[in-house]
Amino acid sequence: MIAKRLESHRLFLEPLRVEHAQEMVAVLDDQTLHTFTGGEPDTADELRRRYQRQVVGRSSDGTETWLNWVLRRCDNGAAVGLVQATVTGPADQLRAEVAWVVGTAQQHQGFAREAARVVVDWLREQGAAVIVAHVHPDHRAFGCANTPNASRGSIGRTLAVPPIRPPVHADRTRVSRPRAAADHRRNLASRRA
Repeated sequence: MIAKRLESHRLFLEPLRVEHAQEMVAVLDDQTLHTFTGGEPDTADELRRRYQRQVVGRSSDGTETWLNWVLRRCDNGAAVGLVQATVTGPADQLRAEVAWVVGTAQQHQGFAREAARVVVDWLREQGAAVIVAHVHPDHRAFGCANTPNASRGSIGRTLAVPPIRPPVHADRTRVSRPRAAADHRRNLASRRA
């Protein structure tokens, strides 16, 4: 499975290229985007190195396929964020984990929901039997009762993709980042070695 260009009403999703790093550093340069995933914004060089690893499209052992897209507005071509999917399993039992990030200046316009819908539909067309999104329970996308998104419903509910709560440790504290992001970062780290 290889990421291909996808389109929605207001967005087109362009398969990630290393050259996107320079443009994306400005979109992703906001500490608040790391509230639930940890870390801090990457520099252009760090993002370029990350994208070099991601565009390979698979883990070194071949058990995971990595699909990454840059989200662009159709009206002006501006990059607004990223969507990624990690696909595992045999062809007849594909499982996909999806994640997304939209730059702070472009949030609250429905771009994440729209892009995730396109990717989830495409993954289903490719045969993904199980699709999950790991969303921190305090994030607006989870649709908690105390968030503005609660009345509209979470992205996961809208897409019929169950948002998964991070595990609770014995001391009852929640993992600070969603499993998909943590797994993806661990995979990236292993490729650095």
